[in-house]
Amino acid sequence: MSAGSQGPTSASQGVMATQFFTYKGIPFPCLEYSPETLDYVDRQFQVQDDDIFNITYPKSGTNWMLEILSLIRCDGDPSWVRSVLNLRRAPWIETNRGLQNALRYPPPRLLSSHLPIQLFPRSFQSSQAKVIYTLRSPKDVLVSLYHFSQALHLYKDPGPMDAFLQDFLSGNLHYGSWFDHVAGWLGLRGQKNFFYITYEELQQDLQGSVVRICHFLGKKLSEEQISSVVKNASFQTMRENQMSNGSQIPDEYMDHQKGQFLRKGVSGDWKNLLSEEQSHRITTMSCERLHGLGIDFPWD
Repeated sequence: MSAGSQGPTSASQGVMATQFFTYKGIPFPCLEYSPETLDYVDRQFQVQDDDIFNITYPKSGTNWMLEILSLIRCDGDPSWVRSVLNLRRAPWIETNRGLQNALRYPPPRLLSSHLPIQLFPRSFQSSQAKVIYTLRSPKDVLVSLYHFSQALHLYKDPGPMDAFLQDFLSGNLHYGSWFDHVAGWLGLRGQKNFFYITYEELQQDLQGSVVRICHFLGKKLSEEQISSVVKNASFQTMRENQMSNGSQIPDEYMDHQKGQFLRKGVSGDWKNLLSEEQSHRITTMSCERLHGLGIDFPWD
């Protein structure tokens, strides 16, 4: 464990204990992460010009976008997404196992990451690799993360919502502050190799969103192929696909009795859990932290 590490935190009612370490001010679980891996990714990982990165803050539509990108890569043919686990299709560069898979991945690589921009590989800055950044209403991210934290052993037990909300607002969570994450990555908007889209846009117009993503990637698909991407990236289709629905996550990492990997796939679920006062606290911080970006978000 590195300096600044936290002690053991119980998870899953003592079934296992998750310990955390701090890397450059951000907490990470010891399970599947290490300071050495994060340092290698930051300083030595070589981004290639034909890499495509699927980047999000946790619970912002990561696996949905991964499914879309996987299907676009295969011209709408669902064979790949039905036969290869999503963790294999787009390895997480910052996890110990994911990094090894990424280093063995033949080009062109499809890669995933939740890293904030300041921890992302430095070699990206001088590359032509493409980044697709998906973001989601912070209130829905909070609620989705709250439910997910109760099942996934990588996270500490969230406790009562008000305490979890305070952790969210202060950035005392795995991968740090949502507000810093979004502000950091959206600082790249306008660069030709950076594309951002919201979870809400994907929901409102998935077909139009797929067309926009294809245009960014320089990928030409027929109407029929685009329709296949849309059909096979629907929430219901993903839920039925064992390569995408999280059912293959080992019990070591997730208590499947306590939650689902793909839970609801909706917007606005925060209204069922947050009080008016809790909602107001998030709105206030969003205005303070993101106002300078000059972006009108669909949830505002």
